[in-house]
Amino acid sequence: MAEIPASFLKKIRKIELKTRQKVEDIFTGSYKSVFHGRGLEFEDIRPYQDGDDVRYIDWNVSARADDLHVKIFREERELTLILAIDISASTDFGSGGQNKREVMAEIASVLAFSAIRNSDKVGLILFTNEAEKFVPPSKGRDHVMRIIREILYYEPKHSGTNLDNAFKYINNVVPRKSFVFMLSDFLGKDYQKSMRVASGRYDLVPIVCVDDREMELPNVGWVAMQDSETGEIVEVNTSSSKVRKLFTEKSNERLKELKYQFTRAGMDSIEVRSKQQYISALQSFFVQRMQ
Repeated sequence: MAEIPASFLKKIRKIELKTRQKVEDIFTGSYKSVFHGRGLEFEDIRPYQDGDDVRYIDWNVSARADDLHVKIFREERELTLILAIDISASTDFGSGGQNKREVMAEIASVLAFSAIRNSDKVGLILFTNEAEKFVPPSKGRDHVMRIIREILYYEPKHSGTNLDNAFKYINNVVPRKSFVFMLSDFLGKDYQKSMRVASGRYDLVPIVCVDDREMELPNVGWVAMQDSETGEIVEVNTSSSKVRKLFTEKSNERLKELKYQFTRAGMDSIEVRSKQQYISALQSFFVQRMQ
């Protein structure tokens, strides 16, 4: 990889400082409460105490000691968290101070730092029409910094989005029972089948990133709008209230349909808007999971 410009290094460092503080203040306890270990590991045997679960009585030891003893287990804490990030051309769009890709980098950073604070591993998948980059799960601050760098700096080979290929790649590569956060604007088609397979294998949480300009058109007359992924250009009369209303209705219908598909597949999901602090959307998700 070529040398990273100083401006990118500054941005990566800024994201680290910004998101690590959010982890310190908000997510450390919530993360551990929401993402439990995947099993129990035998640790010791001790005398039975009032309130102990009778299912854990060790009858062989109890018989030899002539007193009730129970097995003690501890949670297998180490988990694997996979961040699947959409880096197609549409994620470079942003009507405010950040584009969607930068917002996704911050969200991924919060989740990654939360994970390593709990001694969990974090891996990364970057995808467009295909899975373009895989960073195997690992631990540590340097690893998280690499993940942030890859999300921001990696130059995709393709501009389009194929969510079906992304889910199939996850199903083939990611260890079973991992936690997977997929961050995307979900501008894709015909991926429901592979998504349902993934939701059965993993705790899969889609994070839908939406710029507010994608929800409503400004009244600025005739404009030429280009699809960033296909290059198709369409002229739109934004001065027409009917056109603006129809655009907003279609955008809301798309998000509503996404929510329905996620729920149907048995998944929780998070929606992040550009004018909304993403931290509040993550907080709501954590609170919902804890309940």
